[in-house]
Amino acid sequence: MLTAELMSKIRRIEIHTRHLVDDLFAGDYHSIFKGRGIDFDEVRPYQRGDEVRTIDWNVTARTGDLYVKRYVEERELTVMLAVDASGSSDFGTVNRFKRELAAEMAAVLSFAATTNNDRVGLIIFTDKIELLIPPRKGRKHVLRVIRELLAFEPTGHGTDIKLGLDTVNHLLKRKGIVFLVSDFLTDPEEYRQAMLITSRRHDLIAIDLHDPMESNIEDVGVLVLEDAETGDLTWVDTGNPQWRQAFEEHNRQFEAAKRRVFNGAKVDRILVTTPDDYVAALSKFFQNRVRRVARGT
Repeated sequence: MLTAELMSKIRRIEIHTRHLVDDLFAGDYHSIFKGRGIDFDEVRPYQRGDEVRTIDWNVTARTGDLYVKRYVEERELTVMLAVDASGSSDFGTVNRFKRELAAEMAAVLSFAATTNNDRVGLIIFTDKIELLIPPRKGRKHVLRVIRELLAFEPTGHGTDIKLGLDTVNHLLKRKGIVFLVSDFLTDPEEYRQAMLITSRRHDLIAIDLHDPMESNIEDVGVLVLEDAETGDLTWVDTGNPQWRQAFEEHNRQFEAAKRRVFNGAKVDRILVTTPDDYVAALSKFFQNRVRRVARGT
């Protein structure tokens, strides 16, 4: 239901993200996300300085005058947002929930895409596909995407990143840009192969969202932890040195396994936590990409 509060929130996000796109990201977006190639546009009369290799000899022979072929970049791209809405996305101890952070970042990327006349689509997934909005252009379409990101209520609670990526590959027949937005709190081996396949077909970027408490639980004595996806409860003594050591080691190994999967698929990762300024994280990503494009890597 589109309440007044939701409409106000969508409007605030639109104003905020349009400012960011216009001031920070629009030029970088165009630079790092190229079109599908060079497309023939027209022939025109030869002008001094034109390269000989662009001469259209068929038209030249027919008319008796020199003509050259003109090419333009085939610019239009498709941007697909694949957003994990599993139970763990409704968690946040600082500033906002991960789900809200995902919506704001997706809004920035959507407006950057539509500013460049690219199409934007959305897949919301849990352990099943919850919502699929086919890629289209335009402000009204982007506002619908943002509305769904903010208001959609999934019925599933688990996470199936492989399913999300498989759906992207089935939907996009030509190379596109895929932003996979998740907290990736599942076994990396479950999505390793799907990530590898997707990164070969598309430009895949992972937006990895977290809350500080997920990796840094302070000593507050006995605490009950609930798994947001399964509902299982676990009692822990946060003051127990053995438990703290095991918790830290688990996090270290999990992060290392995840990094191996991302690096193996050559997927860029934008790491953001709920208290972070996501603008800084996106700016860093765009700047790194611009430098890589300049180097030709």
